[in-house]
Formats: sequence, C-alpha cells, structure tokens
Amino acid sequence: MNDIPGYEVTEVLGEVFGLTVRSRNIGSNIGAGFKSLVGGELKGMTKNLVASRIEVTERMVQEAEAKGGEAIIAMRFDTSEMGGQWTEICAYGTAVRVRKV
Repeated sequence: MNDIPGYEVTEVLGEVFGLTVRSRNIGSNIGAGFKSLVGGELKGMTKNLVASRIEVTERMVQEAEAKGGEAIIAMRFDTSEMGGQWTEICAYGTAVRVRKV
C-alpha cells in the first residue's frame, strides 16, 4: 500500500531494501528439468523462493528500523535471473515515521 489507513506519514526516511542472490544446486536443476517434462509445481524451487522472500523482507525491515522507521510503504518484490544460474530477489519500499490520526 502507499498509505496506512488510520495513520499519517510524518516523515519520509528514504528507500530501504533487502537483497539476496541464490544459486540453484545441480540436483535441483536436474529435478526441475525432469519435472518440466511432465508438468506441475517445482516444489523445491517454490520452497527456495518463499525462504528468499522471507529473508529479504527481514533485511528490509532491519534497514528501516536502523533508520528509525516505524513502517514501510509502497513495498515491492523484484526477482531477476543473473547469468542463468543465479536468481536475485529484492524487497524494497520507503521507510517512514507515522502517527495515528
């Protein structure tokens, strides 16, 4: 969200983010290759992505807290492939101070 219902932004502290770069192991790549032949969810890949999103969100929150932030608005995730073997996962948003209205 770009705002927090019931609260007013009193100070914008700036962009905060959490980042990780993950590589897939050889077993995961082989398993995913076989699974892609028959279709269906790649459960190992899904589990890895969920863990990565939790990790980058925690890192983003830590950065916001270090800046004195009380909330993060306009939060987004971004994922991109790097070199065909690595995946970058980033969570980013704007750290703010707020007050109840």
